[in-house]
Amino acid sequence: MAEKSPPPSLADFAQTHPALGILRHAALLAEAEGAPDDEELDLLYEQADAGFLLDTLPSEIWPELARGLMGRAPSRMLRNLRECGALEQILPEVEALFGVPLLSDEPAEVDLGEHVLASLDEAAGADAPLSVRFALLVMHSGKSDSPKEHLPVHYKHVERGAPRIEALAARFQVADESRSLALQALSECERVHRVSKMRAGPVALMLERLGAFDSPEGFVRIMAVCAADFRAFPGRSGKPYPKAALLDVALKACAAISGSDDAATEARALAIARAFHSQRWTGDED
Repeated sequence: MAEKSPPPSLADFAQTHPALGILRHAALLAEAEGAPDDEELDLLYEQADAGFLLDTLPSEIWPELARGLMGRAPSRMLRNLRECGALEQILPEVEALFGVPLLSDEPAEVDLGEHVLASLDEAAGADAPLSVRFALLVMHSGKSDSPKEHLPVHYKHVERGAPRIEALAARFQVADESRSLALQALSECERVHRVSKMRAGPVALMLERLGAFDSPEGFVRIMAVCAADFRAFPGRSGKPYPKAALLDVALKACAAISGSDDAATEARALAIARAFHSQRWTGDED
């Protein structure tokens, strides 16, 4: 039996396509146990500092970036890219999130860049698809330049974030499903986090916007984004997402109601109100 050829080394790959070698190596390091050694980081830094990534088409960069995002620990790849200066070159919208405060239930504020990394690892732990991971990567991009006097609250970040997500999706030529989910997550994720059993009407409208009645697969994806974002906050890793349980009760209450007109919306709101009133809740779910 012929002996198998060994896989190409980093040096081989870097020589044939230095820019993609940076990304491939960062992705491979993300799968390895432990931190990269100084020699590996020095090589990544040299390749990035030479400007190879700046001369590479984003459409060529995206497959390697997606490979790392779909790994077991996407945060490792992004940390490696950040360490060598490559993240700022290919994803300046994400690099800009580090050092930006995010409001948290904890006394200490959360670093938004670290939150994004944690949310990606939570999505990886749940075996989420690429569209979910892309949404988590870019959905906070409108918060990088929030007015400092309002921090850690991010007023009008949706208006700033939408064109940035559109530009990112166009630049990397990502699938429409990923682009659409990222835009939906931008506008809806924080609303889902705030949903309350005390207001059945808005819950019915939210389920309609999230596609719960006419696009169940899309609804599953947006809820996966929200769950990973929730679990990225300190102390929540791996915990059940309470808003998912609340919306599940609401969705089941509407199972027998069809249509997309005002009458259907009103009927769903009444059904949800009855379900919330009869459901026995534990803990603070508002």
